[in-house]
Amino acid sequence: MFAQLPMYQKRGKTAYTGKLDNIKALCTRLGHPEGKFKSIHIAGTNGKGSSSHMLAAILQEAGYKTGLYTSPHLKDFRERIRIDGKKVAEAFVVDFIREHREFFEQNGLSFFEMCVGMAFAYFAQEEVEVAVIEVGLGGRLDSTNVIRPEVSLITNIGMDHMELLGNTLEKIAVEKAGIIKAGVPVVISETQQRTAPIFRRIARNLKSTIVFADQEIENHYPTSLLGEYQQRNIKGVMAVCRELNRFALTDDHLQNGLLRVVEHTGLLGRWQTVGNSPKTIFDTAHNAEGLALVLKQLMKEKDDELHMVLGFVKEKDLDSLLPLFPKEARYYWAKPDIPRGLEVEILRKSASGLGLEGKGYPSVQEALQAARDRAKDTDLIFVGGSTFTVAEVM
Repeated sequence: MFAQLPMYQKRGKTAYTGKLDNIKALCTRLGHPEGKFKSIHIAGTNGKGSSSHMLAAILQEAGYKTGLYTSPHLKDFRERIRIDGKKVAEAFVVDFIREHREFFEQNGLSFFEMCVGMAFAYFAQEEVEVAVIEVGLGGRLDSTNVIRPEVSLITNIGMDHMELLGNTLEKIAVEKAGIIKAGVPVVISETQQRTAPIFRRIARNLKSTIVFADQEIENHYPTSLLGEYQQRNIKGVMAVCRELNRFALTDDHLQNGLLRVVEHTGLLGRWQTVGNSPKTIFDTAHNAEGLALVLKQLMKEKDDELHMVLGFVKEKDLDSLLPLFPKEARYYWAKPDIPRGLEVEILRKSASGLGLEGKGYPSVQEALQAARDRAKDTDLIFVGGSTFTVAEVM
């Protein structure tokens, strides 16, 4: 799968097809599994992964057999496709590839198109009652955008993947809004001045009810997911639950589901504490908006010294990201071990020019080990900058 087929996570935009022809052809071949279960569709720059897992946990708490499709994975490919928190069986993955490999190769399907088709086929075969489907990239031309969901959710719009989605918030919003379907309610987690009019216009044209969750929802539910930024996601999740009338979700379902997200769904890499003495936190935030929220919370931690193990991918705008980081921290720079990984010396020099001093290391593992060797028990180690930086040390 990984060696023979294009994969955006490794190759970047050369693996992005930007069309729905292939996934539609695959769905036809599979007997249109995407129409055999109810679904919720989630797009956004930040928060869509956490929101997807929250919704899945709530639906599981209510007793529904729940599929969950997310991307990318951190440790195991099968993290992408789950039912009631359990990863897709290895045998299903192997058999699915064996059965359809010739079709994949003859039609030049991308890695992501193949994964989406696999997820839909698995959910249909296992007769899930509802599936939470996270968009991979964008929305309008994302391979997941062949479903007709019960509700669509758009979490947040930020400057990410500009080489594919556009170089303004307005252009990116149009791509994300591509998941809005005629007559299907859409929830917007956060009201943003530049993007709200776009969502309103598209929803009006499609006769879709639109809800801005941060204006209408008062959150009184705690969650097991650490990170203050999750409070933004919860409001969007609550608004979606309110729209899911046929599922009869109660306050108990919401409260218990939000308190058992990791237990129910196996979510990884969101403000995840992986060690103490020194306290070590992993977070996959990787754009300006997401990192700003994570760094704001880091500054509230009680530690003697902050050690930052960071790596980025090549297309990230360092001029917008690096100024967010505190000068008083100690830095350990590394290149994620993928072709898209940013060379460590480029990163080190750019950071040094902004007063962020540190040393480059041949790998993320070595950078983390150096931080552990230097840190005192009362210090804090943070690992992030890219999903792939976190994945390497999971």
